[in-house]
Amino acid sequence: MENILVVGVNTRAVACSLKRLGYTVYSADYFGTVDLRSCADWVESILDQKPGISCGRFSENFNPNLLREIALEMVGDVDGVISLAGSSPSWFPSRKIIGNMEVDGVEDKFALFQRLNKYFNVSPTYLPSDNAEVWEIISNAPEKKFILKPRSGAGGYGVRILQGHGSGVTGLPEEVNLSQWLLQEFIEGENVSASVLSTPDEAHTILTTKQIIGDCTLGQKEPFGYCGNLVPYPRGLVNEGDKVSHGELALTNLDQKISQMATKVVDHLSLVGSNGVDFINQNGELYVIEVNPRVQGTWECAELSLNLNMAQAHLEACQGQLPEVPPPQKFAVKMVVHALERSLVGDLHFPGVYDLPHPGVIIEEGEPMVTVLSTGPTPEAIMTSAQKKVDQLYRAVSPDI
Repeated sequence: MENILVVGVNTRAVACSLKRLGYTVYSADYFGTVDLRSCADWVESILDQKPGISCGRFSENFNPNLLREIALEMVGDVDGVISLAGSSPSWFPSRKIIGNMEVDGVEDKFALFQRLNKYFNVSPTYLPSDNAEVWEIISNAPEKKFILKPRSGAGGYGVRILQGHGSGVTGLPEEVNLSQWLLQEFIEGENVSASVLSTPDEAHTILTTKQIIGDCTLGQKEPFGYCGNLVPYPRGLVNEGDKVSHGELALTNLDQKISQMATKVVDHLSLVGSNGVDFINQNGELYVIEVNPRVQGTWECAELSLNLNMAQAHLEACQGQLPEVPPPQKFAVKMVVHALERSLVGDLHFPGVYDLPHPGVIIEEGEPMVTVLSTGPTPEAIMTSAQKKVDQLYRAVSPDI
């Protein structure tokens, strides 16, 4: 295998990992960032970034059918395909897919609930047929909160809290077609996740994560929108006399619990390669929220914390060999920085900043602008370092009036 096509909304991180391994990389993506072109030999993007022109809104402009078209133009030239968020492995010949081929029963959140409900803690989930049924479900549990979320999709976009009062429901927009949405009991707690490598025969959790969700200081307008990760899940530094190698980070009981449950979930779903499991931690009780049957947003943080090439680990697992992965050596954080206002961007080539837009383009308020990465010995140190980079970025853009 020499030529690999990466397809999804943002392919830069995976493309760069493959390039470091010596592959010829083809990319079909949405954003077409500047730094993607240093890692991919052939690039086709939906968004055509030009100085003085707005990049628009992703929710309005992203068309999976268009992504499929540009990817299919390249698939004949490659030996394998890695399908990321925003694409489907069903678009391509099964013999070329590097990862999970059958993902509908996982990406469909109600189908996933049905598959996991008898075996794991999951939030009660419903498929209401109309607004009256929504009200009936909510009114029968006045002490609980509920969320309305898309039946498919990623990143926490479109999720909203519903409140019942009197004889109706607030937060339920009239334009919503309920056939594409589901109603779920809202579990309050900490957003955590796990990255799992698996073969058809075994699975192993390699990293746990604290998710950054709905952070308005990063310009995120969606209350449940993904903004990044802190890895590994906060744990203590190794002390002298601990029965682990120096340079590793000591596990906590909760970290071990997350790892064990994530491994069981991935094994239950018969997934292969690199996969992710999202949980809510409610006072030590874990609830499975979603499963990502593909590469996760923690990809780069995993590489930095574990000191390995995730593309190589993914490829080996898909070929049936579970690689030996070292324990975390340091902490890493990823922050997805969104525009605080409609902004004209200049040259944002700063250390630790990635997914660079083309200089001179306009980024709309609330839209993703760049990704910030930082590593260090403690969570406090890297969060401080990352926040300084975020502040620097916001000073480097100007409002477009």
